[in-house]
Amino acid sequence: MLKLRSPLRDIPRTVSDLRCISFVSLFIPLCFIFQLCIVLPEFHEPGSIMFILTWIGGVFVVFQIAGNFLACMMVDTSIRAIILTPPQEPQLRKLWRFCSLCEILAPMRSWHCDSCRTCVLKRDHHCIFTGNCVGHRNQRYFILFIFYVIIGCSYCCLYNTVYFWYLHKDIYLNSRTVMSLICPFVGFFFDISWKNLYLLTYELSFISLLYALILFLFHWPNILKGSTTHESLSSKYDLGREQNLELVFGKRWHLVWLSPLLESELPHDGVHWETLLKQSIKNR
Repeated sequence: MLKLRSPLRDIPRTVSDLRCISFVSLFIPLCFIFQLCIVLPEFHEPGSIMFILTWIGGVFVVFQIAGNFLACMMVDTSIRAIILTPPQEPQLRKLWRFCSLCEILAPMRSWHCDSCRTCVLKRDHHCIFTGNCVGHRNQRYFILFIFYVIIGCSYCCLYNTVYFWYLHKDIYLNSRTVMSLICPFVGFFFDISWKNLYLLTYELSFISLLYALILFLFHWPNILKGSTTHESLSSKYDLGREQNLELVFGKRWHLVWLSPLLESELPHDGVHWETLLKQSIKNR
């Protein structure tokens, strides 16, 4: 069973983390309401089959984004979640390192995070959008979060482009709109209107899509070769594509995209990587 972080102990401690979490928490419902309540009725007759199917698809994508976002934020992937048992063999024990901040002998592939104030199992990076580190137990949720952000924002950008520049070109196709897009927040605060709020949502969808694409294209090759961000130039833990996917998404890796609530047991404890290192060397 996954261990969850304590909300009081593990509340994000940096201003940047709090800002990014607040942005995601506000942007998801704002974009959802705008797309399905304002834009969608302009394309499909309310109550029609296409309207209902698009609504269902939109709810599914938002559920995936919000669910994986919360899971990535709440699942504890630090060394606090387990009792560490270093290997008895002297040669293998040397592969572990002593963390002077945690005052503990930490396993291979774990690194200390100054923001989280603890060592993280198979630490990949600190994610400012969830306010915690992405590591062994929550990397599945991080990858699926950005994957569904790509799908959701692609949908938004496609529909919004037609909505703004074709269906309502008489309202938006002017120099004032261009200025609002160049300086979205300035334009919104000087002219607080629904029009500028819609434009702000449109532009944020494009920015989120580009950022999520960059993140996915960076992390996905590492997952396929069994590496983390710190090990991107190495493939010493590469067990083959299918086993590498299992190490991140669990034994039911081909089904986890259906729901963040779906249980998928990880085949490794995230601690004793020295045994996996031996297996990887044999495979090579």
